[in-house]
Amino acid sequence: MDRVCERLARIVGENYVSNMKEELYIYSQDPGMMEPREPDYVVMPKTTVEVQKIVKLANEEKIPVIPVGGSLSLSGLVIPHKGGIVLDLKRMDKIIEVNERCRYVVIEAGVTTGRLKAYLEKHYPRLRFSIPDAPPSATVVGNIVIHGQGHLSQQYGFNSDMVTGLEVVLPTGEICKIGSCSVSPYWFSLAPLPDIAGLFLGWFGTTGIITKLGLRLYPRKKLRDIEVFIVEDPHLVPDVVYRVTHTEMAEDIFVNAQPYPPIFKDIIMMGICITGDSEEELEFKRRMIWNVLRTYIDSKEGGFMMTTPDVKRALLEMPITGTTRFADVMKGGGFEYCGPIIPVEKYPEAYKKLLELSSEYGVTYGNTCRVIGRGHCMMFAFGYPFNRADPDNMERTKKALHESNVASLDIGGVPWKPEVPAQKMIMARMDKNTLELMKRIKRFLDPNGIMNPGNWEG
Repeated sequence: MDRVCERLARIVGENYVSNMKEELYIYSQDPGMMEPREPDYVVMPKTTVEVQKIVKLANEEKIPVIPVGGSLSLSGLVIPHKGGIVLDLKRMDKIIEVNERCRYVVIEAGVTTGRLKAYLEKHYPRLRFSIPDAPPSATVVGNIVIHGQGHLSQQYGFNSDMVTGLEVVLPTGEICKIGSCSVSPYWFSLAPLPDIAGLFLGWFGTTGIITKLGLRLYPRKKLRDIEVFIVEDPHLVPDVVYRVTHTEMAEDIFVNAQPYPPIFKDIIMMGICITGDSEEELEFKRRMIWNVLRTYIDSKEGGFMMTTPDVKRALLEMPITGTTRFADVMKGGGFEYCGPIIPVEKYPEAYKKLLELSSEYGVTYGNTCRVIGRGHCMMFAFGYPFNRADPDNMERTKKALHESNVASLDIGGVPWKPEVPAQKMIMARMDKNTLELMKRIKRFLDPNGIMNPGNWEG
């Protein structure tokens, strides 16, 4: 072991640090298209103090630090573009506190969505959190950091809007608490203090390492059901979403379009989830939604699809595993998507562009959208499965992804969890004073430039 490796071992123990080639390889890539790059070291801390010591060591040695959760972002956000220390937070997996009356939970950075879901179902069956459609091994904090969305985002906004407090190790090693937890033993809110949580959300680990998170919980209703509304004309989608969200009856709204299986080709499916504590409550919500869409049903421009119990069960999964299965439809172990956040009214334009790009580059597509904040916006996924064993297929997919990012910005959207090239595209179009402010913040918080370098670099 070299000198740095020995110093890391003194912090976390020899079993939790490595510079072995086979272990560095695991952290060199994700399932997306970004070129792999091996780190120099991998370390797995157990406590915030250990994270602090690693960051201080990295500052002394001027070595990059890349914080990692589940490594499932697909867009290379935790690929160590300049080498350095990958700081894998999986061992920090404590669920520290659940405040049932105030409806919040405090967790460590390595807690996965699957673990938190199972814990709440067992110990606090009346509470839930917003679960993203990512594998259960995705970390809650990782989803928050990238402004992820979940099944409660239609009602409450981005999952990052549900944060009640943070503990952060700054790039220079200080431990900082943000929100009510900075002055109180309770992690109930970021307000009414100055809101500085935004310095760490959406920055992809370039401004600090979140080690603890306070997160809002919500009532878990006894019953959950889904209605599936189908249209062929994409221009109808914005109005359907507007009408349904205006009732305030839906828990979740997602929009799907894909060419496989062939029965789904050329149709757009909108899943409308409803919840209640009784069948009467569900029926009331169901009737409200049917009534606002009655004109489309009568004109035969749209209609509700009858769903079997098996289909309903699959659509009501949290997360929906069908999304993961489709990701490997090419049987080549590759999938990536450009998922811009767009105004709902731009859905028809984005959908048309997806079909054009799929045809132009000869690639398979999949489209999943999630409505956010009662229709304030939506995530629109230009999704492309690809075959890693087929270089031509990969090259065509890469070009389609690039054009998807261009199209996203052209229609007025903003690429979500963008890979490095897309980050540069965003910054090229960004208000110049905003970009300069971002640069100042990064320089101030991370004077040695060690935090996940390569990301958000203008």
